Amino acid sequence: MTEDHRFIPTDPNDIVAWLTDAYEKILKTHVYPASPERLFIQWLANALTLERALTNYAANQNLPSRAIGDNLDALAELFYAQKRPSPKPASCTVRFSISAPQNFLVLIPKGTRVTDANRSLLWETLQDAYIPVGDSFVDLKVQCTQPGKVGNDFLKGQLDSIVDPFPYFLSCVNVSDSDGGSDAPSDEEFRALLRASMDAFSCAGAKGGYIYWAKQVSTEIADVVANSPTPGVVKLYVLMNDGSPASTEIKNAVLAACSADSVRPLTDQVSVLDPEIVPYNITLTYFSPSSVNATELDSAVKKTVADFTVWQSGKLGRDINPSKLIGDLMNAGVKRVNLSEPIFAELNDGSGTQIPQLAQVSSVTITNGGAEDD
Repeated sequence: MTEDHRFIPTDPNDIVAWLTDAYEKILKTHVYPASPERLFIQWLANALTLERALTNYAANQNLPSRAIGDNLDALAELFYAQKRPSPKPASCTVRFSISAPQNFLVLIPKGTRVTDANRSLLWETLQDAYIPVGDSFVDLKVQCTQPGKVGNDFLKGQLDSIVDPFPYFLSCVNVSDSDGGSDAPSDEEFRALLRASMDAFSCAGAKGGYIYWAKQVSTEIADVVANSPTPGVVKLYVLMNDGSPASTEIKNAVLAACSADSVRPLTDQVSVLDPEIVPYNITLTYFSPSSVNATELDSAVKKTVADFTVWQSGKLGRDINPSKLIGDLMNAGVKRVNLSEPIFAELNDGSGTQIPQLAQVSSVTITNGGAEDD
């Protein structure tokens, strides 16, 4: 969050000095510390300080970089985005099976609901669909009835209970993991989206335009790289907040968002691909000062290493940087570190025609080397 800008000074001591000086000049007298006039001036200064603080707050709420909540929503009218995106429901593919093939179409009505064994969430079909003549099943997209990322990460086979049976129904089961659900963006995420939306005033022909439309799909998207290896060809690479490449559901949603006729130039062929994964290991031995608590330092070291792996996978093309890990460990309180791996590696960031690379940790080995005196 950006620090508020101070439009009007709010130091009460300065206000007291200003009021005292004005009072003495107007009435040609002196104001002493214990005089009634001094007490009145201090009361008035407190009131003025509060009013100035409120004025500063109101002025800051007119700045997109500092506005919050409804005030930020109101300022969105100045940008291309216009409105804060709503939460989006997760989706997946469910296979509906019937007891035996029929010699006529079997209707699966729009709104047919399925759920998991615990009935934690409901999922529904989005349109009328039919099992073809002679077939015993059909795969349909279903959408969670509750928007938000709460519907993500239901694994294959977990949605296996029908809520609204139809004639000849036998079984249902999801054949893909659920994904694509996202919460409404936070103020900080919405500010970033507003800034990015300015690239969309023309269309998605600009690199920033494609990135904006891709990020519109989900607040769970952390990074997008757009490049064009050949004229008329656009390739998008999407990274999620957890440091993993986008799932099939997210990639399909990004492709749909960036291929709309109102977004994509007619000459562009758009595809959404996975980045190249670059695995790395962490192997280190740390030594602690003799004066620190060994248990607390061990926990701090493990947390520091975990935080480093999150940072390392937080952006496409981020170089594998062991110097940052060593610095973080030193800040955590270790005396020295022997870091066997990783070694520095420069990764492709997707500029030009490169396929962006993504560093992902494979194994972590942390050894406590014991305490040492300075």
